[in-house]
Amino acid sequence: MKKYEIMYIINASLDEAQFTAVQDRLHQTITNNQGTIDNVDDWGIKEFAYEIDHMKKGHYVVINVTANNEGIAEFQRLSRISNNVVRIMVVKTEDEK
Repeated sequence: MKKYEIMYIINASLDEAQFTAVQDRLHQTITNNQGTIDNVDDWGIKEFAYEIDHMKKGHYVVINVTANNEGIAEFQRLSRISNNVVRIMVVKTEDEK
């Protein structure tokens, strides 16, 4: 298991229930693949530096996870096919032991 920091941006036009549903579905991909979510940091809605897909704002979330390669790959796959996820970035934070 490796430690990762994942930042993702969700469409700001979603209401609270829709946002929570998207967030829970993404987090479940980590936990369903034997990973753990260590920390969730919700930054809230921020304005973009430039327009992305005709949107000017997004809801930023940063999570720290401990996961295997399959969990991260599935998280990235689901994020890419979801219309509600604007951008994601996954960074490995600790070298493999």
